[in-house]
Amino acid sequence: MKYEERHMGEAWQAAQSYALSLPETLADHPFEEDFETTVVRHAKSRKWFCLFMRVSAYKIGREGSEPVELLNLKCAPEDGIVARELFDGILPAYHMNKTHWITVVLDGSVPEAFVNRLIAKSYLLTKGRKT
Repeated sequence: MKYEERHMGEAWQAAQSYALSLPETLADHPFEEDFETTVVRHAKSRKWFCLFMRVSAYKIGREGSEPVELLNLKCAPEDGIVARELFDGILPAYHMNKTHWITVVLDGSVPEAFVNRLIAKSYLLTKGRKT
């Protein structure tokens, strides 16, 4: 895909905007030659709490090879179970620990307010202790 053809969907943009509105956060592109995958992390500790990426639909068990936009978030194991039961667009984490992380498919199937709540929880879970 040509660079000028790439753009992130509305759900991706809204979620990333919300994540970056949280205190002391920054976004970066941690993988060489990949300027699409975006990590939002705590500025001081550099810990990730959001990972935005595009993968082929078949990689998450869906039909086809068209790219889908995903968001990986840290969550308490019991919260992940409940979230997956509530929404078809929340899955065990793609390419990460499936007990402590979930994947949100950014296709509008999960309400923005719920995505924001999950982002806030991920932010708090990864924030670390005050010293």
